[in-house]
Amino acid sequence: MRQSYTPRQVARPAALVMLSALLVALTAFAGCGAAPVSGESSSSLTPLTVGLTYVPNIQFAPFYVAEALGYYKAAGLNVTLRHHNVGEDEFAAIAAGRENVIFAGGDETLQARAKGLPLVYVANIYTEYPVTLIVPANSPIQSLSDLRGHTIGVPGQYGATYIGLLALLKSAGLTTSDVTIQSIGYTQVSALIGHKVDAVMGYINNEPIQFQKAGFAIRTFPVASTQPLISNGLAAQEGELKAQPAAIKALIAATLKGVDYTIAHPQEAVTLSQKYVPGLSDPSAAASALAVLKATLPAIAPNSAHPGYNSPAAWQSMAAFLQASGQLNGAVNVTQAYSNAYLPS
Repeated sequence: MRQSYTPRQVARPAALVMLSALLVALTAFAGCGAAPVSGESSSSLTPLTVGLTYVPNIQFAPFYVAEALGYYKAAGLNVTLRHHNVGEDEFAAIAAGRENVIFAGGDETLQARAKGLPLVYVANIYTEYPVTLIVPANSPIQSLSDLRGHTIGVPGQYGATYIGLLALLKSAGLTTSDVTIQSIGYTQVSALIGHKVDAVMGYINNEPIQFQKAGFAIRTFPVASTQPLISNGLAAQEGELKAQPAAIKALIAATLKGVDYTIAHPQEAVTLSQKYVPGLSDPSAAASALAVLKATLPAIAPNSAHPGYNSPAAWQSMAAFLQASGQLNGAVNVTQAYSNAYLPS
């Protein structure tokens, strides 16, 4: 995860580039569940493999909690939580049928569909897009319109931080031509403290905590307050949803229970996650993880009476924004990209 505690900090353009090669295999797997992996139970429980992307981390606490407290088993499921290798294409396993469900952003789902992968986003977990612009507390940048003429550091021109920056610029009536965008890798903290850039894009549950630890005062401009963007949730291929609708619905319900428990009991969630996150039993690491998790809670708190719900208006708005900003490589029927049919009643 490259020193990040957030679900989307890793570079992912390669994932979409590689999709075209993977889609050759989709026809054979369409309508089929993922093949059981070695060691899965042969009992009456339905096996499901969930791709969580990259290294184990406290950001995935709701899934760890749901597994540790037996929510998945009680729902009739034998769930395998599978983390991808750092160099593994994010969508390779689900495209090849080795995963049933993946944890991915709504924006990524649209980008994948534009490449031909028939993903459907079925449950919103991160209800707040967890990206923010960060400036020093004494910066002359008092509003987003003040960004004109300034240099902004991003990990690269891809992913949530870049899309979030585009959204912030749009809300201020600015374009990329009005600022200087500098790719700085995952060095936002040192770059801003060292005055190499005037502002950086980061995650609400990562960089601000690192600045606080460094004793460097900052101000933030959260993306969530501007353009509607849909962050991470559960997505599955159309064929999977047709083949195992009851199992997918059970998975979503159990995961949302994990979210509820994590919000209500963050300290216990960190303890339960020790089984899944290497090194988390160390008191210092556990304390850091708790700080990150507490900063994450507002982003995963349900924002409606129906947890997991997908707002049609938000999806339409996001699709229009991504298309206009050149972030979709092809036309997408947005109404086919999400569904509320698998949410708990």
